[in-house]
Amino acid sequence: MHTDSILSHLKKHGQLLDADIAKGTGIDLTEVRASLQELSAQKAISMCSMTTFKNGTPIEGIFCRVAGYMPSAAPGRKPGVKS
Repeated sequence: MHTDSILSHLKKHGQLLDADIAKGTGIDLTEVRASLQELSAQKAISMCSMTTFKNGTPIEGIFCRVAGYMPSAAPGRKPGVKS
């Protein structure tokens, strides 16, 4: 399976649809979905089904993200409390 490459892709890019993961990693969509099911069973990712519409046509997909992963803060100044 391609679970390691998919998990690292999600950590790098955040929340993604399964089709975007397949496009970004170059893995077939059916293999991506099988790997996502395996990662979900291991509680490594959170996923939910999602329906989007493009030109009135419904497109089914799986939206997923890494479970419990907090990306590091963006560099630069942070807003502070003004006195």
